[in-house]
Amino acid sequence: MPGSELRADFWMNEYITPWDIYAHGITNVLAYKKTAFQEMYIVETGAYGKALVLDGKWQSCTGDEFLYHEPLVQPAMLAHGSPKNVLILGGGEGATAREVLRWKSVQRAVMIDIDGEVVDACREHMPEMHKGCFDDPRLELVIDDALKYLDETDTAWDVIISDLSDPIEDGPSFKLFTKEYFEQARGVLADNGVFVLQAGPVAPVELAMHARLVSTLRAVFDHVKSLTTYVPSYAAPWGVALGSARPIDARPDPEAIDARLAEMTTGTLRALDGTGLLGMYQLPKHIRKAIADETQVYTLREPPKFFGKGKLQ
Repeated sequence: MPGSELRADFWMNEYITPWDIYAHGITNVLAYKKTAFQEMYIVETGAYGKALVLDGKWQSCTGDEFLYHEPLVQPAMLAHGSPKNVLILGGGEGATAREVLRWKSVQRAVMIDIDGEVVDACREHMPEMHKGCFDDPRLELVIDDALKYLDETDTAWDVIISDLSDPIEDGPSFKLFTKEYFEQARGVLADNGVFVLQAGPVAPVELAMHARLVSTLRAVFDHVKSLTTYVPSYAAPWGVALGSARPIDARPDPEAIDARLAEMTTGTLRALDGTGLLGMYQLPKHIRKAIADETQVYTLREPPKFFGKGKLQ
């Protein structure tokens, strides 16, 4: 383009829709591996720092991950109020565990990831993301299948966080966005527990999957709320969905939230405070309408399928 200076010769093209590509300029490849489950890259980018890429799909990066991980974790923790036992499904970078372990009330956090090679690579190459949380004695790392762990656990979990890669058809996680999976999670929640799911993009052309995930959660949980955050490196606003047996306050008092965070957490949040949380829950009209109108429920017979893989060139 005239007047523009491109500073990368190596590009990761992520397919957003059949007609849209987000091209990330790569300055260095830190790690590459075809694991038993997926193809992994950890790369350095010119704009957003280090990034984890699985099966050609951008997972998170050091430049804006706080805009994803704080909204994924903190609303559910606040909805519970004083979580002691937290289960993380996925979350290989360690940033979700980092956010969980901010809470002084947490006595035990278990992180289940199916791909130990991805976790090991993130521990080595992305310390900016996990910030040493794997060394916290409250955290137990288990390399296993999430469904198997849910079958076998005898803990009543206060919060379960489903931080899984997108449901690409031949990837490892598409079964974990279904009614059957949500029922398994509900079965091991404490009575006042909260389940939270990374629930896909909410851009108008991609909104159907988020609405259907919320519909699926409503088939399992009495109370479901959706919230949104904008993650620039995803090229789309993103959805998070919470489910619980008890009501979830989607109009929290900002001052009360600020006081609760000051009392119960350590460190400094960058994206989320009382005002930010209130805003995340206030969905635009078109998203509310899509959710209200949706009736499809994802099942193992008819699971969601996320569009496309990316390509490095």
